[in-house]
Amino acid sequence: MILFLQILLIVSSLVLILLVLLHRGRGGGLSSLFGGGMQSSLSGSSVVEKNLDRLTLFVGAVWVIAIVGVGLLMKVN
Repeated sequence: MILFLQILLIVSSLVLILLVLLHRGRGGGLSSLFGGGMQSSLSGSSVVEKNLDRLTLFVGAVWVIAIVGVGLLMKVN
């Protein structure tokens, strides 16, 4: 069980990094320093961005559950 949770933690960490990097910069941060601040978002969030947000939240929740599970199992053993 610990091995499964550790593998889940590694995979969800990598996927979470990828999903965060796929998000569009909203300006004012580090992304605007490298030329990301020139874009203007006149329209609201598209369907793709909303789905990306949902997927990021889901993978983040899986990541948190995996961390708590590994921590609890390590404490018991």
